Amino acid sequence: HADYTFDEKYGFRDYRGGGRSSGRETIGRVAAGAIAIKVLETLKISVCAYATRIGGISIDYDKFDIRERDENAFNMPDAEAACKVEEYATKKLEEKDSIGGIIECVVTGMMPGVGDPVFDKLDANLAKAIMSIGAVKGFEIGDGFAAADSTGSTNNDSFTVMDGKVVKKTNHSGGVLGGMSDGSDIIFRAAVKPTPSIASMQQTVNKSGEDISISIKGRHDPMIVPRAVVVVEAMTALTIVDMILGNMTSRIDRIVDFYKR
Repeated sequence: HADYTFDEKYGFRDYRGGGRSSGRETIGRVAAGAIAIKVLETLKISVCAYATRIGGISIDYDKFDIRERDENAFNMPDAEAACKVEEYATKKLEEKDSIGGIIECVVTGMMPGVGDPVFDKLDANLAKAIMSIGAVKGFEIGDGFAAADSTGSTNNDSFTVMDGKVVKKTNHSGGVLGGMSDGSDIIFRAAVKPTPSIASMQQTVNKSGEDISISIKGRHDPMIVPRAVVVVEAMTALTIVDMILGNMTSRIDRIVDFYKR
């Protein structure tokens, strides 16, 4: 739990695995996120996160069933994958080890034009919010890193008009263009590392600079991916509500119309 960096910064560390590096820190985020989700519901915007990969075991999108997410302990929308993860996680726990995974989040019903083009981009703020969650080590939106191997003609999303509304035929951008929402679903993924506090022996040094081996004691999870799902939803909702509120002042004509009422 970042013992070395905390000790270097503050001259103190919570050796019990608590403090600001503990998953317990997220309780306030989840509580606030629950309120933000209610606010978004009034705007008909929904936030849904789930685990797509744990311990190298991925869901099959052909078997995707979001209802199944709430029926297993791993928040995976694929019952078969969840069963495999349970078996693998049990094995790793017996081996005194831990595993990581990937969480995907989808925001539906988002209106276009929310976000700023440079220093307050919607995707940048989402990245900061999600990366602020302990153990999250990676973030990608839309096609993400796969776009690096694509071409402009393939990666560009095509626009069309359907029922009098501008829509996209594809969503490689993940619902954000130029730092602003484009009206499509916002889709991103977060990579979560294995829990660092494990019971197997590890090499480290003590405060005297001596090489030692340690085995972490106490209550530590073999994985935090399933528990992080709700935290990802909370941070996403908080970020979007904040940016929607800020977006209210982006145009003078809308401010004038509002105060003419």
